Parts: sequence; structure tokens; C-alpha cells
Amino acid sequence: MASHSRPRPRRQPPVINPNAAGVDIGATEIYVAVSPDRADPSVRRFATVTEDLHALADWLRQCGVTTVAMESTGVYWIPLFQILEVRGVEVCLVNARHVKNVPGRKTDVQDCQWLQYLHAVGLLRGSFRPADQVCIVRTLLRHRDTLIQIAASHVQRMQKALNQMNLQLHHVISDITGVTGLAILDAILAGTRDPQALAARRDRRIKASREAIAKALVGDYRSEHLFTLRQSLAAYRHDQTLIQECDAEVEHTLHGFDARIDPAAHPLPPATTSHRKPQGNEPRFDLRGELYRLLGLDLTQVPRLNTSTVYTLFAEVGADLSKFPSPKHFASWLGLCPDNRVSGGKVLSVHTRHVKHRLARALRLAAQSLHRSHSALGAFYRRMRTRLGAAKAITATAHKLARIIYHLLASHTPYDESHFADIERAYRQRLESRLRAQAKALGFTLIAAAAVTT
Repeated sequence: MASHSRPRPRRQPPVINPNAAGVDIGATEIYVAVSPDRADPSVRRFATVTEDLHALADWLRQCGVTTVAMESTGVYWIPLFQILEVRGVEVCLVNARHVKNVPGRKTDVQDCQWLQYLHAVGLLRGSFRPADQVCIVRTLLRHRDTLIQIAASHVQRMQKALNQMNLQLHHVISDITGVTGLAILDAILAGTRDPQALAARRDRRIKASREAIAKALVGDYRSEHLFTLRQSLAAYRHDQTLIQECDAEVEHTLHGFDARIDPAAHPLPPATTSHRKPQGNEPRFDLRGELYRLLGLDLTQVPRLNTSTVYTLFAEVGADLSKFPSPKHFASWLGLCPDNRVSGGKVLSVHTRHVKHRLARALRLAAQSLHRSHSALGAFYRRMRTRLGAAKAITATAHKLARIIYHLLASHTPYDESHFADIERAYRQRLESRLRAQAKALGFTLIAAAAVTT
């Protein structure tokens, strides 16, 4: 008679966070799950109004919950996150891609229970979120970027109205929202039609000649296109007023941060050529000086890092990068390093992750502008472009910029170009040795150009 052994019990992972809860957030309702031994039923549903959010926090306190895991879904998580943070509950904000439910039927109840289980056994890792004071600056920066995009759309509508009237002003001058462009547009909307009279409003600093501007202003001034031009110009100026108000609020908010350096004792270093005056849509107050006071060093000394890029860094991360253990973690968070996929001993993919990050985009723009730079970073970008192509070279150089920023902020030391110049010099020596070896193998002797001249 065959004996049947009793099936071995399934081993469960040890519970690391016994006071954990899971939250599934939606637009109109929230599902919360706690450990089954804390409440019956262990899953409750709450509405998203503020009164119910406070009731949710009270129920978690009654259940003895001290840490909560929730998905970062849109912006719906922000009110609950802030209420729980004030109540002293540790909130683990996780990426929705990292907590996909097990295969099968998907419901909100199962999602919150799955979050609670993963958090209880310590399998979740919270996303980075800067300090609350930095989040205020980040909100203002993102709102300001939206205003700039809206203003740019109004400029496009002005250009469309000019095209429909066959007025080629925006093809003669580079910016119709400059001094000359706005003066001519105001004169057109005031009733002036004489091309010579309109061209007389040309600013002396503009490169286009008066005759070229007058020739471009001969067109068909139709009433419907003048109406759209008038409204687009008014909307553009209104957006500029809102941007100025936003800049004033940003300046007031930055004054509330503690300084990391005293500018009176350690003055701001001289500006490089590209940072002597505000560029493009940069705020008109002394943003570079404020960032120097808050960061403790002037990051604009790094080639092609302008004030806007450093401001994006401060608004998205802050001055403290201690939550990132190393520059590798910082670059990985930005999505600027290879995302290796290995299976069966084979490398399936090394492409970078698709991350939509404002700071990563700003660093890529800075890396792309290094193409004509005579610095060591410029030489590195050109070398990578030759070896990898433009797209990968931009990512590799942005990766290097991220590591430089991390080291500068972690060590509180200013940027020193000589260090990277030494690295570039060592690379040239290795390249020369390799060329000499290749020439010798082919039966040639490599002679320096200076030696040939003498």
C-alpha cells in the first residue's frame, strides 16, 4: 500500500511592516486595505472629499497603521499624501509599473490588498519626493512653464494672422515679440497701413534694413485677420503679465529658504559669457544669485549649464541629494543610464528607460549645446558623437553632467575645469600611443607636426 506524504506547507515571506496599509486611489473613491487582524472588514471604501480623507486617516490610526503604500496615480494622491504626512503616517509612494497585480481579475479591492501585502513583506520601494518647501517651488516652475507654452501658442496665432494677410514681418525679423515687432504690430492695429511709416518704428539694433521691413509689410489687411491678430496679441501680453506675477511669487518663495552660503563673505563668481544677462524666458530677478545662495556653489560654471537648467535642478530635486546613495542612483532615477535586460545569460537590451523627467530633458539640452564648446566636456561630447551617434552621445553627456552635479553638491566644492582637462590630456596620450603602435605595425613612423616644422 503506497503511502501518501502530507503536502509541505507553503512558506510565506516574513512580515517586515506589520503596521502597513495599502491604498488604491481613484478620481472619486479610495479603497484602503489593512492587515486582516486589525479590522473586520479589512478593506474599506472612502470618497475623495476632504471630510472622508480625514475619516480615512482616523480609521488608519484606530487600526494602528504607521506606514501606507499608495500608487502615484496622476495628481489624485496629493491631497491624501499631505493629510497622512501631517498626521505622522509614513507614506510610501510607489510607481504603478512596479506594483502590477497578479494575473486574473482586476478590482480596486484586490489592488489595495496587493499593495498592503507587498508593503507588509517589504517588497516596495518609495519614489523620490523632495521636501515640501521644494515642492512649492516645483509647482510654481511647472505652472510657469505652462504659461510660457501658452504664450508661445499665441505667438504662433499672430504669425498665422500675418501669413493670411501676406505680411512677411516674422520672416524679416527674428522675433515679432521684440521691441521692433511689438511696435509695428501696435501701429498696424492702430490703423497705420503705410509700409514706410511702419518700418520707421524699426529699432536701431535690429539687423534687417528699413527697406526690407517696409517691403515685407505690403499685404492685404483684412478685418477678420486683424481681429484675430488683436486678440492673440492681447492674450500674449496677458500671459506675460501672469509670468511676471509668477516670477514675483518664485522670488518671494526662494527668500524663505535657508542659505547654504553667505554671498557677502563668499561673493558670487564672475559670470561666464553666456550668463551675463537673462536668457530667453528666464526670470528677470537675480535668479543666479539666489541659486548660488541656496545651493552653496555656482553650478553655472559648469559648461553649458545655464540658470534655467540649475533652477530646474533645484525645483525638481532641491539642494540635498542625500536620498540618492551614489551618482549611479541619481543617474538611474533620471533615466540617463543603460537599463540592462538579461535573460538566460544573454543581454536582451541595454536601452535607457523611457522616463519623462524635466531635469533629464534639461540636461539633454545642455549636453546637445556642447557641440561647439571648447571645454573638456565639449571634447567628450564630440568624441561620443563620433563613436555612438548624436542621440546616444547626448544621453552619455547628460549622464556625465548628472554625475558632475551630484559630486559638486555632495562635496560642496566648486567646478574645476582643470580636473577634466587632465582627463582629456590622458585620453589624448592614450590615443597617440595607439596611433604610434598602429603606424609601427604598418611600417611607418609617426612624427609630430611641430617636429616636422622645425
